[in-house]
Amino acid sequence: MKHAITTRASHATGLAIALALAGCAFAPPAKPPAPPAPEHYAAQPTPPDTAKVDGVAQHFSLGARAVPQWWRLYGNDTLDAWVEEGLRNNPSLTATRHTLEAAHQQLRAQVGSRMLPTLDGQAQSSRQRALGFPDFGPPTNLYDVYAGQLSLSYDFDLFGATRHGIEQTAAQVDQQSYEFDAAKRALAANIVIAAINAASLAEQLSTSERLSVLAHQQADLTERSYRLGAASRDDLLSLQQQAASIDTSIPGLRAQSMHARHVLAVLLGRTPDQAPSNLSLAQLHLPAEVPLSVPSELLQQRPDVLAAEAAVHAASAQVGVATANLFPHISLSASIGTEGFKPSSLFTGAGAVWSVGAGLTQPIFHGGALIAQRKAAIAEYDASLAQYRQAVLNAFQNVADTLTALDQDALALRAAQDEASRAQQSFSDVDARYRLGAMSYPEAVLSEQHLQTARLTEIQARAARLSDTAALFQAMGTPPAVRR
Repeated sequence: MKHAITTRASHATGLAIALALAGCAFAPPAKPPAPPAPEHYAAQPTPPDTAKVDGVAQHFSLGARAVPQWWRLYGNDTLDAWVEEGLRNNPSLTATRHTLEAAHQQLRAQVGSRMLPTLDGQAQSSRQRALGFPDFGPPTNLYDVYAGQLSLSYDFDLFGATRHGIEQTAAQVDQQSYEFDAAKRALAANIVIAAINAASLAEQLSTSERLSVLAHQQADLTERSYRLGAASRDDLLSLQQQAASIDTSIPGLRAQSMHARHVLAVLLGRTPDQAPSNLSLAQLHLPAEVPLSVPSELLQQRPDVLAAEAAVHAASAQVGVATANLFPHISLSASIGTEGFKPSSLFTGAGAVWSVGAGLTQPIFHGGALIAQRKAAIAEYDASLAQYRQAVLNAFQNVADTLTALDQDALALRAAQDEASRAQQSFSDVDARYRLGAMSYPEAVLSEQHLQTARLTEIQARAARLSDTAALFQAMGTPPAVRR
């Protein structure tokens, strides 16, 4: 009989040890499965160079590292100062920075309160009134009680509930840190793109206003010809309609231009009335060398992908917590102190008090709540894996789209410049012949209209190339060495 009891005890002890050692396996893998490794980003391989425009053929340096302060490659000190101002003063980024610091402190608090024993000191002084015994002594007793003690407590993490909980919090801190990196990158790109957009809209507005003047001049000249019988009513109405159409587009363009300046001011942390003056597109130099990381390195540079990976780690740890909660919980507590009815008695051995205790809690029946919590944690873990895969695919698509856009931007700008160059040559010839009396003024006005229309297209194409370059720099992410 005694042998059977000893055997059962040894089996129980072995089972407890096995479960304790298996605590590290309570959670699924903290690292997501290896992502896909495409041979190239877009549906078709990206050419190493774009078309040459303005003497610049952008070169995609495959395998190069991402550039930390890529906006400096635009070669404009004002733009550099704006980005630095935004990174310093933008309220949304500042709030994200403070939120990250709060998360760091919460992690430290959790480690201190759950991984280490807690020791508290207590002191108490009270005056009490107690009823006396019937027919014996005074009816009531009045007395003072003084007490002081130290209390120690510690929870044993046999099955990893505390460890996995801290691991989950640490992974969430990592996630917020990567999200902060992503916010900084996005803010820098948004400032650069907003500056380009504001410059483009200002130049489009100026060109459109000139087109409006020319359209009204042509309509006025045709009206005079109509009165003299040299032009038809249809010609007059058509030109007047064209002038009105241009006039209709100008207020909206002016509103867009002001909106772009207001957006830039707010990104910098300013009020809209303190919006900076516009740059000109000519002041921004197109970066000739653009880094293009290989797909496997890209995922280690993209803060959004790294944040999704940290979310998988946090979800894995949550499964570990939910699993460990199914097993016993053991705690140890102890206290030592002194009590007495007079302050002087606190410092004598007669009032010494102490206690030592251990507690064990084994969940038995919770209405299926603990099992449901574990299943919920597993479902959230599976969801985080799917979200990680989606983040990887979005990163590849982001790079593919910007690469394709840059390649097409160069072709579009070259075509727009060819059109503008021919329109300029035509206008120069017509203007020279007009000054010599060989061409009429209406023909000179029409030629300049063609020139301004071509310039409008060129402005839009140039701005698109500058903006899409900024988008590609952002898509490349942050070099790991300078991440935090």
